[in-house]
Amino acid sequence: MSEIPAKATESEDSSGGTRREVADGLFSGDAPSADAMWQSSPPGSIYDYIKVASFSIGPDGLVDQWSLRAEQIFGIPAERALGMDPIEAFIEPVRRERGQRKMAEILDGREWTGVVPFRLPAGLAADERDRDGLAEVYVMPTRTEEGEKAAVCIVVDVRTLRRIETDLAASQAIFGQSPFGFLLIDPDLRVRRANQRFASIFGGSPDDHRGKGVHDYLPRGEADRVAATLRRVLETGDSITDMHVTGFVPGSDERRHWSVNLYRVHSGSGRPIGVAWLGTDITARRAAAREAAAARRNLALLNDAGARIGNSLDLETTARELLDVVVPGFCDLATVDLYQGLLAGDETPPGLADGSAEVRRVAFASAVSDAPFSVTGEPVKLGAVHHYPFNSPCADALRTARPQSVPGGEGGLVQSTLAVPMVAHDTVVGLAQFARTKGSEPFGDRDRDLAVELAARAAVCIDNARLYRREHERALILQRSLLPPGDPEASGLDIACRYLPGNVATGRPSEVGGDWFDVIELPGHRTALVVGDVMGRGLRAAVAMGELRTAVRTLAQLDLEPAEVLSQLDEIARGLGAPGGVQQATRAARRPREADLSEVYLATCVYAVYDSVTRRCTFANAGHLPPVLVEPGEPALMLDVPPGMPLGVGGEPFEEVEVELPEGALLALYTDGLVESRDHPLDEGLQAFVNALTDPSAPLEDVCDHVLNTLDTHHGEDDIALLMARVQGLPAESVGDWTLPREPRSVGRAREYARAQLLAWDLEPLVDTTELLVSELVTNALRYGEGEIRLRLLLDRTLVCEVWDSGLVQPRRRRARDTDEGGRGLQLVGLLSAAWGSRRTPRGKTVWFELPLPGPDTTLTDPAEALLSLF
Repeated sequence: MSEIPAKATESEDSSGGTRREVADGLFSGDAPSADAMWQSSPPGSIYDYIKVASFSIGPDGLVDQWSLRAEQIFGIPAERALGMDPIEAFIEPVRRERGQRKMAEILDGREWTGVVPFRLPAGLAADERDRDGLAEVYVMPTRTEEGEKAAVCIVVDVRTLRRIETDLAASQAIFGQSPFGFLLIDPDLRVRRANQRFASIFGGSPDDHRGKGVHDYLPRGEADRVAATLRRVLETGDSITDMHVTGFVPGSDERRHWSVNLYRVHSGSGRPIGVAWLGTDITARRAAAREAAAARRNLALLNDAGARIGNSLDLETTARELLDVVVPGFCDLATVDLYQGLLAGDETPPGLADGSAEVRRVAFASAVSDAPFSVTGEPVKLGAVHHYPFNSPCADALRTARPQSVPGGEGGLVQSTLAVPMVAHDTVVGLAQFARTKGSEPFGDRDRDLAVELAARAAVCIDNARLYRREHERALILQRSLLPPGDPEASGLDIACRYLPGNVATGRPSEVGGDWFDVIELPGHRTALVVGDVMGRGLRAAVAMGELRTAVRTLAQLDLEPAEVLSQLDEIARGLGAPGGVQQATRAARRPREADLSEVYLATCVYAVYDSVTRRCTFANAGHLPPVLVEPGEPALMLDVPPGMPLGVGGEPFEEVEVELPEGALLALYTDGLVESRDHPLDEGLQAFVNALTDPSAPLEDVCDHVLNTLDTHHGEDDIALLMARVQGLPAESVGDWTLPREPRSVGRAREYARAQLLAWDLEPLVDTTELLVSELVTNALRYGEGEIRLRLLLDRTLVCEVWDSGLVQPRRRRARDTDEGGRGLQLVGLLSAAWGSRRTPRGKTVWFELPLPGPDTTLTDPAEALLSLF
């Protein structure tokens, strides 16, 4: 740059100092303005910064001019300094002689430059140590108007010069040796100076960048933003820290990122002269930050997946939970297809499928569109059953159990898709597809690994749900198979029942329970009503329930009293969970206090026996909720039946309560699932149940439905069993009852009574068979029994004949030899009757047989043929 000399003049300003005027533009750019104008130099010139002072010495060696700046440096006012000998004033006594010789040389016409020590007057220095100073003096010989020799002295404080040198050296070291790109930008936003680091990045030497602007380095939009920021820093003086700037290095298409710090630069006098730019390349740091952010996002997704996937044991719900996690946090669109066979309950073969089997779309989620989504072929609607072509990427993913990347698709909406097989225990259960739309970041290797992990987690949960569904359905089948089929029938009772598994009651899947009910027909037109509940849930509870139900039916056929039935059940329950089974139960019954309750299944049960002839019902309770009775015209009430201990505890006897039930009365037995809930106390549920039984005269089916609908808000997760029975006693005209003395003639009299009663009931086809069998039973009572004999005929859905006596010896059926004259009576009873048996009574025993009533579907055995078959 060629410099144009500035025209200058000096004049005294208002303060008496020297004002220097220069041509406009000399120091504001590399070249002066073409149309330079004289103007005052702005504040903060170099002379202000280095504080140049001047004074002159006359021919006599004394000061004859003293500037204001000299007053500031030396602290001596002009009126005192004028006429002062500078040697006497500033030089120490020991050096004054030398000073006088130098002054003589100067006045003789020699120039001199040197450092002169001086001492400020007391009071002018802030610190005593600051009184001693050094002044660099430049003395130029001159002449007065009269031609006499004189001198002009230019004085600079050496301390100021050293400070300038230090600042320049430090500035140069920082600017030149900084590992960061360093720019000094002038007020016109042009580079005034660049360091070597900046030049090594953008090419050329530091001087090659002088005069360039931000638009020479950055794209237009980014350059405009940075230029506006530079202007704001110049105007306000506010620094900018860690401003991120994005651009390209010349000759490279790689996008680079820089972190830039900006601050305004001032001259020594405080005048703003530009903006300092300190930049460092953070491309690698940004990439690492993106990687770290992606890792954090992935960990968060995995953590979220662990918390949200698998909370339900439902296949479709689990699939939706997976999509709730990934959309929109991981992808924009996602679907889940599961094998149709798996959803239908079929066993999934081990190993890998061929990928062409039918699948059903069970879940779909989108952050951009609700339209059906498919990577290949036609879009698939939610719930639709379809299959993938054998050579498609999705079929390949299912076949190989490896994820496949599918670019494009969906009419240009989707940028890339990951088809990820859902693998659980080496078995492919379905396919998850994750898609990102145009404008989103494409899937990378890290995304691929994450997708595989998410799909695997969901697959395990889905497989668990599949296994649970299979076991749950098996348990339900087992459980339902152990319940009475259809609508149970009983003599003298109108019966209705309901059974609701827990998942039906709550709408959520749950383990099967151990609730059961049963209606068991007993001899003599009596009926056993049973409701029980095995504590706990799951398949083992259902199996325990089945064992207890079977035991109840077996014990009921022995015609034991209700309390005795529960006592036997208690021993059986104590052995259900033990390795020794029934034998363990027997040993536990002998040592009730030593039994380990952790090895047994506890259960509650209420067992009731209803006699349709007497309309009396005998109850025994093992820790179950009390039965509810509704008599005609009366409010419902809970029967006071001693609860007893649950089955499996042992050691406590059970009590019996006998209640006479009026005609039309309603009896309700139930399990705790009907009345118990975590949302309200048990007493509240019981009272709600009692209040729901308001119309006992309504059809029983309607009564059951009304109870369940009324108590719907009280349903918990437990199973519900409800057994309701309306009393319809056997009419008196359907009963024939006679007492016979203990004598041989009673056999013939019993036949006469039986014949007359059957003819009165219009059952003539049964007369011969009944007479023969009555003869056998009465004869046995006379031969083996004790006390008087009682004969009773009962007519309901069958004909029942009972022979009572006071003997305790139970009849035993045996096979007679060909040479035996007797012993064939009970064999004959077994051949001619539909059923026969004996039971103990409080005062002896009862032997009975049952005959079906005549009808088009009834085949009666000829007594004569039966007799012949015995010989």
